Amino acid sequence: MSTPDITPTVALVHGAFVDASSWNGVIAELKAAGLDVVAPPNLLRGVGVDASYLTGFVAALGRPVILVGHSYAGAVISQTGSDATNVAGLVYVAAYAPEAGETLGAINARYPDVPLSAALPSWAVVATADHAIHPNAERDMAKRAGSEVTEIGASHAVPATHPADVAAVIIRAAKAIG
Repeated sequence: MSTPDITPTVALVHGAFVDASSWNGVIAELKAAGLDVVAPPNLLRGVGVDASYLTGFVAALGRPVILVGHSYAGAVISQTGSDATNVAGLVYVAAYAPEAGETLGAINARYPDVPLSAALPSWAVVATADHAIHPNAERDMAKRAGSEVTEIGASHAVPATHPADVAAVIIRAAKAIG
């Protein structure tokens, strides 16, 4: 007996200084494409605590999940992707993609000219007008992670300002996985 293909659930994880409503436009686009979408709260208590919470949340879904992280949440989904067994892929949206043990401060130190200083498949959105995470940092981390990269001429708020473009990347990830 064969099992039917299961389209992964997309879990959108917000970064610091915003809440899950920052994904509203992306959620609408993904739902219109027929994807199951959740936007859990990010506790913003530190990568370890936040990833532990997200790992439990993802496990409770009981099905394959594509984790999408914006900004700081990139670090959270990276750790969760290593810890949770049902993570099928990662999408970084103007986000950090640190290696194990690498701090966000160390990444920012390599790119001081901004005001704010895994075996899973991955995709990355580079916001080319980002002033929170240097676009070159986003490119370098995406390259290091082996991510399929999409560049969007947008600020750090790319999920809010370009929801259709961000959703298109997530939809490609879902189709590739599911």
